[in-house]
Amino acid sequence: MNPASSYLNAAQTILERIVATQQDNIQRAADICVETIAGDGLVHLFGTGHSRMFIEEMYPRHGSFPGFHPIVELSLTFHNQVVGANGQRQAMFIEHVEGFARQILRNFVLRPPDSFMIFSNSGVNEVVVEMALEAKALDLPVIAVLSVDHCTASAPKHSNGKTLLDIADVTIDNGTPAGDALVTVEGLEDPVGPGSTVGAAAVVNAVKCLVADGLTKRGKPPLVLSSSVFSGDASAAKFDASYDDYRRRVRRVYGD
Repeated sequence: MNPASSYLNAAQTILERIVATQQDNIQRAADICVETIAGDGLVHLFGTGHSRMFIEEMYPRHGSFPGFHPIVELSLTFHNQVVGANGQRQAMFIEHVEGFARQILRNFVLRPPDSFMIFSNSGVNEVVVEMALEAKALDLPVIAVLSVDHCTASAPKHSNGKTLLDIADVTIDNGTPAGDALVTVEGLEDPVGPGSTVGAAAVVNAVKCLVADGLTKRGKPPLVLSSSVFSGDASAAKFDASYDDYRRRVRRVYGD
């Protein structure tokens, strides 16, 4: 089998694993989000490194809607420089600094019925663990999206010895095996082709669809960023309405 086919087959296995094992956890996570958003709260989204992708997949994105608050700390996620100023080495160093998550959250006003969704493939690095601890200290529910295989195979790094698995109220397994990379190429020592991108993106959108369903059943249908393919000329107005609703919702967390 050629490496491309090997990757696609492995990616399909990840999705099948999620379908077979994670639907209850996805529903539990969606229920938390529905309670938060229906109560005019915010589901705060946080992750470091490539996990930024899943934050932006939740909102803003076509087929998405307000109620989710992306917290994207550029010093932890701005990787396109690779080396030099804002380089990868600095970002990877900072995500191990205890106390940094607390400083990030000092910029926001957080309170129930808010909740948190934290993305991390490993679930062990200090910043994501601390972010979960800070959210719990504020009495906010925490949802973790991670690789259970990778997390359980990794030693805790936070000084308290905890991982996201120990802290989260709901954990959704992204279905990716430990190590993330899925394909072994003949003659190459290290595997290539990470799978967490596929698994976590699938989880995000599964949760999103259930939240839309739950809000609509409560008589609070969300304002969706809708493609012109579906709504024609009305799509621009729907985008404006969605952005306006997002601005209204997030105004409070910035101390208004």
